[in-house]
Amino acid sequence: MDEKIGIVVSEYNADITELMREIAEEHIKFLGAKTAEVIKVPGAFEIPLAAKKLAEKKEIDGIVTLGAVIEGDTSHDEVIAATVAKKISDITVSSGKPISLGISGPGMTRADGVKRIEGYSKRAVEATVKMIRMMKRP
Repeated sequence: MDEKIGIVVSEYNADITELMREIAEEHIKFLGAKTAEVIKVPGAFEIPLAAKKLAEKKEIDGIVTLGAVIEGDTSHDEVIAATVAKKISDITVSSGKPISLGISGPGMTRADGVKRIEGYSKRAVEATVKMIRMMKRP
């Protein structure tokens, strides 16, 4: 089907997120789609703005967001994760383009984040590709 997918990936916790990006790109190819563009942002909080930029591009069919929000000493991880999820949802609805939430956390340890690399990456890709294909049906 050759869907064109944009990826937005957080550089924060790069030991986790770079592996997520690599797995996502491999899975996009495996599903017969194409990675059209990758945008790296400083942290999860910046993902929605980059996703919005990609959603505005005619050549992008859908977007995969990737990040890892690891628990700290405060509830900062909960605030970030909830805010980012809400904004991504808003952009999905307003743009009419599928944007998946491949951001693990909140409330997880670094070890949890490592365990979730493959699952979150692949599920985010699958959700975006499936939604693009569903939206193209008459």
